[in-house]
Amino acid sequence: MTTVNENTEAQDEKSQMSRPSDSKSLITITSASQLLKNELTTEKLMAERQKSDTVPSCIWSDEYNDEILETIDNDVPKKETPIERPSWANKIEYLLAQVGFSVGLSTIWRFPYLCFHNGGGSFLIIYILMLFLVGVPLLFLEMAAGQRMRQGSIGVWKVISPWIGGVGYTSFMMCCIVSLYYSVLMAWSLFYLVQSFQYPLPWALCPLLRNSSDFDPECERTTSTTYFWYRHVLKATDEIEMGGLPVTHLSISLFATWLIICISMIKGPKFTGKMLYVSIILPYFIIFCLLIRSLMLEGAYFGLKNLLAAKVPALYSVEVWRRTGNQIFLSMGPGFGSFTAISSYIPQSNNCVMDAFVVAFLNLTASLTATLFVFAIMGHLATENHEKCYLRNAKTVQYLIASRMLPPEAQLPDSLYHDPSSIYSQWFKSLPEQIKDVILPYLSNCNLTDQLKEVIEGPGVAIVAFTDIISVFSGSTFWSIIIFMMLANLGLSTMIGIMHGIIIPLQDAFSSLRKNIILLTVGICVSLFLGSLIFMRPSGSYYVNLLDDYWASLPLFLTVILENIAIAWIYGARRFLADLIIMLGRPISPIYRWLWCFLSPFVLLVLFLSALIHLSLKSITYLAWNSSISNEVIRTYPSWAKVLLIILITITILPIPAYFLYTLIDVNFSVSVIRSRTTVIFKPEAKGNPLRPHPQLQLRQSQNS
Repeated sequence: MTTVNENTEAQDEKSQMSRPSDSKSLITITSASQLLKNELTTEKLMAERQKSDTVPSCIWSDEYNDEILETIDNDVPKKETPIERPSWANKIEYLLAQVGFSVGLSTIWRFPYLCFHNGGGSFLIIYILMLFLVGVPLLFLEMAAGQRMRQGSIGVWKVISPWIGGVGYTSFMMCCIVSLYYSVLMAWSLFYLVQSFQYPLPWALCPLLRNSSDFDPECERTTSTTYFWYRHVLKATDEIEMGGLPVTHLSISLFATWLIICISMIKGPKFTGKMLYVSIILPYFIIFCLLIRSLMLEGAYFGLKNLLAAKVPALYSVEVWRRTGNQIFLSMGPGFGSFTAISSYIPQSNNCVMDAFVVAFLNLTASLTATLFVFAIMGHLATENHEKCYLRNAKTVQYLIASRMLPPEAQLPDSLYHDPSSIYSQWFKSLPEQIKDVILPYLSNCNLTDQLKEVIEGPGVAIVAFTDIISVFSGSTFWSIIIFMMLANLGLSTMIGIMHGIIIPLQDAFSSLRKNIILLTVGICVSLFLGSLIFMRPSGSYYVNLLDDYWASLPLFLTVILENIAIAWIYGARRFLADLIIMLGRPISPIYRWLWCFLSPFVLLVLFLSALIHLSLKSITYLAWNSSISNEVIRTYPSWAKVLLIILITITILPIPAYFLYTLIDVNFSVSVIRSRTTVIFKPEAKGNPLRPHPQLQLRQSQNS
């Protein structure tokens, strides 16, 4: 290094001539010194950051949990400045919101149906195992992320890893699309609820022809409940290609649905929490009452016995495991961002570990209670059909005796009508073999197990099945009001959770929207109502089936996979656990790290690939009404429907790669070259908020000898 101003006063002229050159050298040397100083400071900060980010392996032990708790005051600021936001009035309302979103209409009917067709007790074993090993950890992950970051889905994943910040936008879009057709399910329930306030129920009997005393022949060829659903409620077309304007009475019901949702959301979480006391607790109370009433019916024990009978081969079936996984994620709803949004309204010290278990347990309780209720009813209906089958056979025998095709000795006893099951069996066993050979071709096979299968496979639509169930109880009008009030409240609580997944991320992404909450809520509800009208057309139910059966799985699994990877491998499961230990002020079991890092990604990847293969290789079908034969038929969706499905899936997941490219472009690289030491430093400078994390690329300083 050289010094400046070492010349004597006798060299003033030379000094003045050389002053510009010396000043330039001084600036260069000062800049280099400052840059080296900055680099040393940067390396020191990076070393401290690496030290703080690298949590030692002993975090898997309880001793490390205690050590973290002891050093909270030294390691983190005592107070963070969170974004000012509303909050739930109390912990109960918060839990009701989480439970309300996770327990939906699919819990009541789809779960019992899957249980029957996938091994009964074996399905329950697989479901409970996957729920607590995969479902609960992922539920805990989303709750903890929202609670820690105090933001909705869009903001949370940008903070955790900007490379996958598009996951929040995908969750937002999924909530928007799901709200379009899920509000339709609620509108159907609301319409049936209104129709229940009359006696007799409008679906109890077939309608009469105009100016005639005869029943509608189309209704007589099927059941009155099925006819009412397709021809009166939906005014359904025979194929999806047939269009038409929205059905008037369903459009009015849809408007009332969105009006209720809008009013529920305008007042914020404190008002919503008060509504949830009714919309959550009431359905649980109703379904418990229905269970008690159904257990009193004849044949209920037979239905429950078939439910609990575990089929061992189902435990080894990949297809059963796939369907079980689909039900867990589509029923509970991780990946939609609603759990994250709802959790952002709770204090950071809240015990979200216990909350995840509570929500999962209540979801399981609702599923099992509904399953017991449905199987008890199905057992009763199967027993009734079983006795009716014996009585039909008795009429056939009487006809054969009257036609002299059977001898009078084959006459059935008169006591048959008092106890058809036992009397018929005793009578048939007492017949000679020759008469049995003659009579068997004319008799129906009255097998109780087959009758149960026929009953539970009966109507293809859950809402029709519930109208059939109502006919079992005396006082059908009362029970109809109760059941459809339960379904409407379940739909409302789920829609509130979905709307939280839409409104909260928007408010977090655009802070100006917080000043106009009423205008924002009304604007969203009006837009979604107009979008939902497409499902009110005569062919609208077929579009609902297209989205519910085939669209939801792929974006959902991809979203949850990326969320899992972001926490476990990008942000770091160890670091996340350490943050939660500090945040909650209590130790957390290290088992979550292993579940997040290994088990959950593996299961999610298998489910994603199986859903992709199923969509790619198998034809997509829907249940349609055939007016010529008055029955439900399975039709294949046209090719344009599959193209529409692919477009919707692509649009939904497009924000993920788009935001990845945006993040890549958003990072500006400034290159500083120090020629004297030939040191090149690449250092990103983020646009906008300097606190926002960005990927960092740095070439360490190299010292030349």
